Amino acid sequence: MYKNQKYRKVTFFKDYFQNFFDKQSKKVKAKIVWTFDLVEDLQRVPEAYLKHIENSDGLYEIRVQLGSGIFRIFCFFDQGQLVVLTNGFQKKTQKTPKKEIELAIKIKEEYESEKTKFNDS
Repeated sequence: MYKNQKYRKVTFFKDYFQNFFDKQSKKVKAKIVWTFDLVEDLQRVPEAYLKHIENSDGLYEIRVQLGSGIFRIFCFFDQGQLVVLTNGFQKKTQKTPKKEIELAIKIKEEYESEKTKFNDS
């Protein structure tokens, strides 16, 4: 097998994710980047790292854990190969905060609406 084959490409939409990323420690950033590489490089990404969010119309969470710190980065697929990042947050409770999911859905809708506008012109 060709070693550097990528199954997906992780990409950002605007600066939603970047704002979260910039606030993280060097170690957390390194673990996030490592997890993105995994998402891009593995044909089947284990659910421990990428999980579909139930009842969310195509929203996924990239799961990053470093020591006792748990981080979630919402994303969705575009054309099957492109993983578009929305927002990220540090998880402090069992349940994912509803406002974070709502924000991710809003960003996804914004992305799709701008993509449609771009494709129509």
